[in-house]
Amino acid sequence: MSIIVEQPGEITTGHFGLAVQDYTHSTAPNRRFPDLGRAADREGALESRTRRVRRQLFPPYSDAELEAIAVHCTEREDAANKVERLVRKAAAALLLQGRIGERFDGIVTGASDKGTWVRIRRPPVEGRIERGYEGLEVGDHVRVKLLRTDPARGFIDFARS
Repeated sequence: MSIIVEQPGEITTGHFGLAVQDYTHSTAPNRRFPDLGRAADREGALESRTRRVRRQLFPPYSDAELEAIAVHCTEREDAANKVERLVRKAAAALLLQGRIGERFDGIVTGASDKGTWVRIRRPPVEGRIERGYEGLEVGDHVRVKLLRTDPARGFIDFARS
């Protein structure tokens, strides 16, 4: 997810999933900083004379401030997603730790210079094929043997069997 600042008069992409042009979403402001910023800016933008005190309490953010907030929030969300991925990998490695040497049916999910990856069905986890990956392409069905796991690093290593 990315948080962006949209300026009046700009053509916006809207919300792709909902196929709507004008879209905003809020949760409880104390849960997400971007929503807190949007709520304060919305309050600060009110032009009613009867709400002068509110404008003083919640002045509108400048474009530069909104941009900085958007960048910061996107960076923090990306960092949180990275931690979540590592936790899932670590849990999967821990789950398979006692099954070293077992064989599994899987499907190749990635093949590049950085490695060849396989997703096994039961349990549904992904790991790297360390031996026997030559000639494999994404989508190939393959039988693999579990070589080792490293829960601290979230690594699961297989060999083609």
